[in-house]
Amino acid sequence: MHRRAAEFTSRVRERYDLDLAVEEFPEGTKTAADAAEAVGCEVGQIASSLVFDADGDLVVVVTSGANRVDESLLAERLGAEDVAMADPERISEVVGWSIGGVPPLCHETDVPVYIDESLLDHERVWAAAGTPTAVFPIDPVELRRIAGATPIGV
Repeated sequence: MHRRAAEFTSRVRERYDLDLAVEEFPEGTKTAADAAEAVGCEVGQIASSLVFDADGDLVVVVTSGANRVDESLLAERLGAEDVAMADPERISEVVGWSIGGVPPLCHETDVPVYIDESLLDHERVWAAAGTPTAVFPIDPVELRRIAGATPIGV
């Protein structure tokens, strides 16, 4: 297992007493379509963790791979003046993970996490496990609970 995926798995075990079934795909899971093809699920079951800068503060939005985040709608929902994708270096520093492998939980600092309401319609979703080639399956209601995520329409 890749070092970062192993680190993520260890953090989840320590923080939440959960043993996740992390799977690695050498061909990569960088896009939602790639991930869905690799794991054999619908694109809508891919839980993509995107990091946004909302008026200078970072927030994580776990969205369905079938959806695109409307930044103006997200700004409205968050009560922010300006929302844009966060800078990759800042994501790595603040969240502790790199783009393409940002998991929905176990961040380096306490950042707000929001979950796309449409993910909650599935029995199982697949989320990044610390690298662009590692994912794990989870019940989205359980993911929402352990990540402390607020449901939001994005």
